[in-house]
Amino acid sequence: MLEKVVKNATEAIYDIGDGAVIMLGGFGLCGIPENCIAALVQKGSKNLTCISNNAGVDDFGIGLMLKTKQVKKMISSYVGENAEFERQLLSGELEVELIPQGTLATRCLATGYGMPAIYTPAGVGTEVAIGKETREFNGKTYLLEHAFQSDFAIVKAWKGDTHGNLIFRATSRNFNPLMAMAGKITIAEVEELVPAGELDPDCIHTPGIYVNRIFKGSNYEKRIEQITTSKRG
Repeated sequence: MLEKVVKNATEAIYDIGDGAVIMLGGFGLCGIPENCIAALVQKGSKNLTCISNNAGVDDFGIGLMLKTKQVKKMISSYVGENAEFERQLLSGELEVELIPQGTLATRCLATGYGMPAIYTPAGVGTEVAIGKETREFNGKTYLLEHAFQSDFAIVKAWKGDTHGNLIFRATSRNFNPLMAMAGKITIAEVEELVPAGELDPDCIHTPGIYVNRIFKGSNYEKRIEQITTSKRG
């Protein structure tokens, strides 16, 4: 068994250099790899392609890397909460590929399963389909979408063990497990790291075979993108 446990985020992302293609797990600001993002900002790697459900907000998540001009291209499905993202897009500083959310998830899944491509009805007849191959199945038109080619996947889990087995909580299960399967090198940061054998096998969402590096994170902010409350009574 290869040693997977590393000391911290800096050690985990040491070889993510300029031009890397990175998948970043999470949904909105829920379940994002906060420690690894901070380490990437500190490292200063440039010309990154980031595959993520969203682009963070101006001062948190991937927004921190946008602020330091480290991201060359964003591949996302929802980007509506980041003014700096909008500014860079409109000024031509940032290349953007917007993808229907289900297509984004399924392309991640295809990568993890080793499939080269998928057919989906999402995007047919829209700008998403421009320049792409279509095919008809049972009288319905489908769009050919290719699996991703990612160098790294960075995910955040609730619990993990020293063999890399991961358990996610609630909304953070949306993209983290899919992306954990899809990286050539998968890095996991966890809130709690336990010895191998302590996790209930029936509760494991991502088997350790997919995970190359794991560490116990710290100081999680767990911000909420849009806080909505109701009046008592």
